[in-house]
Amino acid sequence: MREIVLDTETTGFDPETGDRIVEIGAVELYNHVATGRTYHQYINPERSMPQEAFAVHGLGDEFLQDKPKFAEIGQAFLDFVEDARLVIHNAEFDMKFLNAELGWMGLPLLPFNQAIDTLAIARKRFPGSPASLDALCRRFNIDNSSRTLHGALLDSEILAEVYLELIGGRQPDFALSIQHEDDSDAGLGRWRPSPRPAPLPPRLTGVERAAHDAFVEKLGDAALWRRA
Repeated sequence: MREIVLDTETTGFDPETGDRIVEIGAVELYNHVATGRTYHQYINPERSMPQEAFAVHGLGDEFLQDKPKFAEIGQAFLDFVEDARLVIHNAEFDMKFLNAELGWMGLPLLPFNQAIDTLAIARKRFPGSPASLDALCRRFNIDNSSRTLHGALLDSEILAEVYLELIGGRQPDFALSIQHEDDSDAGLGRWRPSPRPAPLPPRLTGVERAAHDAFVEKLGDAALWRRA
């Protein structure tokens, strides 16, 4: 099963009011294992960058002015994605922008059911808890110290680790990725996940553990729990 963990950066919140994509980053997984293939592209949005958006990702007009327009990279992006499932944090936002850009080019749109929304998964698993990417990194002890600003490729690399934790925990051989021949096309790179820096914290609180010990004590010396 091929999956693409994907993130975008934009000039704002709504393509219908003129906002555009300025960066796409993606990491390829095969059967939940990183293959080493990535896609990364900065994009000239053909408009000025609002200060509010610049404060989020740090991509300004001068940096983006010589980058290709989406019309120049749209087909290459689709060729990379193919029919893979798209793993996205807050998928509605990114899919809205991607399909707007593809639609303006007259290219096929990405079906929304092709996307897996990790934000929705996190909210279902941890109701009432913060579900931002930074919050999930803290929950799973994933190092995101390099994330001083939002960046599409860095965020997709971090999200790949978060996604594997959300669906049941990283496999022990996660770092043993499938080997691909080097691809000289622009936008393709190499990536390896970093090991988890510390074990996950215990899920039981001190109060819960004390309540359990008190319950076992009431069962007496014959309690099965005392043999564990």
